[in-house]
Amino acid sequence: MQQLEQQFLQAFPPVVDPDSRVLILGSMPSVTSLRQGQYYAHPHNAFWRIIHDLWGAFLPVDYAARTQFLLAHELALWDVVAACRRNGSADATIRDAVANDFAAFFRQWPRIDRICFNGQMAEKLFMQKVLKEQGFSALEELRPGLLACRLPSTSPAHAVSYASKLASWKVVWQWVEEETNEGCW
Repeated sequence: MQQLEQQFLQAFPPVVDPDSRVLILGSMPSVTSLRQGQYYAHPHNAFWRIIHDLWGAFLPVDYAARTQFLLAHELALWDVVAACRRNGSADATIRDAVANDFAAFFRQWPRIDRICFNGQMAEKLFMQKVLKEQGFSALEELRPGLLACRLPSTSPAHAVSYASKLASWKVVWQWVEEETNEGCW
């Protein structure tokens, strides 16, 4: 772990395709995720279980099947931070963060009109590193009509019951299946 702590960490490219409509944003992959080259690889992170439970689907062990499930349900997955320094996996220790280029992302993926932040830190980093530092005064400047919602973190460090997290995350299912325009804020 010492080696991961000292180097500049690089995040993953997005999981996205032309049909994606809802972007789920984390902050930065955990140490476990970086080592395995997979989003939400820590076995106690509830992300993949929540996504599959929203649709009442079996959770496959295979990472490729998990990401295909996301894409089949018009979901995209990425992180706010493209690169940073961090001790361990705690978001609170992120420093020297460089945000991903969201203006280019939204130009490339025109169907995405909703963002779900996986936790408070993802939202905070987005507001600071994307909107403020990249010169946007509001979400509307990135994409007119863009809706956003902060959801409870799926991290095991966020001590909220699974049932409570799942209930909050239902907005993801509603945005895809009911095509509602209601947002969280």
